[in-house]
Amino acid sequence: MATTAVNATRPGPPTRARAWFSRFRERETWFAYAFILPWAFGFVVLTAGPMIASFYFSLTNYGVEQIGGFAETEYVGAENYSRLLDDGKIPLALKNTFIYTGMMVPATMVVALALASILLRIGRAGDFFRTVFYLPQITPPVAVGILILVLFNGSYGVVNRALEALPFIEQGPFWTTDPSWIKPSLAIMSVWAVGGTMVIYLAALRGVPQHLYEAAAMDGASAFRRFKDVTLPMISPALFFTFIILTIAGLNTFTEVYTAYFGAGSTGAEEPEAALMYAIYLFRQAFQFFNMGYAAAMAWLFFVIVMAVTLLNILGTRRFVFYQGAQR
Repeated sequence: MATTAVNATRPGPPTRARAWFSRFRERETWFAYAFILPWAFGFVVLTAGPMIASFYFSLTNYGVEQIGGFAETEYVGAENYSRLLDDGKIPLALKNTFIYTGMMVPATMVVALALASILLRIGRAGDFFRTVFYLPQITPPVAVGILILVLFNGSYGVVNRALEALPFIEQGPFWTTDPSWIKPSLAIMSVWAVGGTMVIYLAALRGVPQHLYEAAAMDGASAFRRFKDVTLPMISPALFFTFIILTIAGLNTFTEVYTAYFGAGSTGAEEPEAALMYAIYLFRQAFQFFNMGYAAAMAWLFFVIVMAVTLLNILGTRRFVFYQGAQR
């Protein structure tokens, strides 16, 4: 009876809430939250907060300029979104953006993979050339925008001078003024800064097991077959990652194009419609025409478009990606 009474007075096992609170108070947990706090603060103040504010302003006439100053901010509902359907420059800007992205992404991936394959085979010299190829990646985008005008000028540009040195080319194209050549010139300049993608591919190539190449060679596979059936599947996660990142970067291109054709570095000639990217048109609506509410609606439309494109890319290319050790 005494033993039973003693057992009855003993505290039972801690509840789940008590156990969680005990773990929460551990020193390591506090350190973890301390390290997370700056990111959480930045996300709330610099990302989530502005996104919520922009959605609210997209439902207002905020920033509409009238005689004598700005009009009083009023709720207009979906008026800004309806206006998007009537704006003829929205389809033009989206078309230019998608064409540029469609040129830039595959060209960047192909050139980066070719350079990474070369660096993998030249031994110690690869460290020097890796640095050289990466330097354009850290070039300020404004400088790249000015370089576009210098290198691709139709009359005295370096690119046309090099092309005209070839025996079968008499006159190079007018890259910066001909609407048919503006987006190709922008894509070429984007490929010039291929160093970041190249470094990712170089790391992926170094991670391919050599015994796979040896087995393929013993089976009589040619160099092309080894590249197609061994290299590409093994580096497909890196290819998939850069494809998504480059697509998003291409859709959001702004600085180089704005500097070359719409900013202080432009030639002063009439602004070409072929260079009007969506991000540039959004920026001008917000900070040149002061239609902040309309620009916010444009931003949310673009957010939906980019998310849809990214999701389609993930769903469409996921089955081509091979992960070692993944369950099939």
